[in-house]
Amino acid sequence: MNGFSYHDIFETKGIEYLAIIAFFLLLIPFWIILNRQVVSRKIKQFIGVLSANILRIPQGVFFSKNHTWTHLQRSGSATVGLDDLLFHLTGNIKFNILKDPGEMINKGDLLTEIDQDGKVLRIYSPISGKILAANPLLIDHPELSNEDPYGKGWLYKIKPSNWVEETSSYYLAEDATQWSNRELERFKDFMATSGTKYGAYPSIAVLQDGGELCDHILSKMPKEIWEDFQKEFLN
Repeated sequence: MNGFSYHDIFETKGIEYLAIIAFFLLLIPFWIILNRQVVSRKIKQFIGVLSANILRIPQGVFFSKNHTWTHLQRSGSATVGLDDLLFHLTGNIKFNILKDPGEMINKGDLLTEIDQDGKVLRIYSPISGKILAANPLLIDHPELSNEDPYGKGWLYKIKPSNWVEETSSYYLAEDATQWSNRELERFKDFMATSGTKYGAYPSIAVLQDGGELCDHILSKMPKEIWEDFQKEFLN
């Protein structure tokens, strides 16, 4: 036929194109496997699922059992705040800052209160020392604590008086990660009992697919469950 010509792709660059296509077809499954955890985390954050792999757990800070954290600065002052798990459970809250710079505080003393529509949790100090500063941003912008709990969302700067002894039982690095995972599982058991006790049925607390917790689950719960949570996890 006039105007028609035949080209063998194997005599042209077609073979190179086929090789590139084959390479990408082999690459895609490996990419999916390597990024499955990251993708899963993003999806769960998007749909509001609370699971261990979305929790932020810096490996260089000390975590206490009452869900506060502390980090010793090079200057000798210690930063104190609330951990990410607590914010994932409560959702948006307001702070009642109770301590002023210059005050002395002992480990276990009331440090601050967090409030959500009249439902209050009391937070106790993880260390003893002198209050150097309270975070002035949290009064007008409490959301910073949720968005950046280990950075801009810090609560206090404290000059510690007994750092080594008081932090010796706290969780650090991989121990902190494992403890946080255990606390999340313990909270699921807590919701199973307290939720039923006060009529907050499991359908409110979990997702049907896999029974995972909803993010900010305590925000949906009555005051009585907040009081039980205080006793079980923060006191």
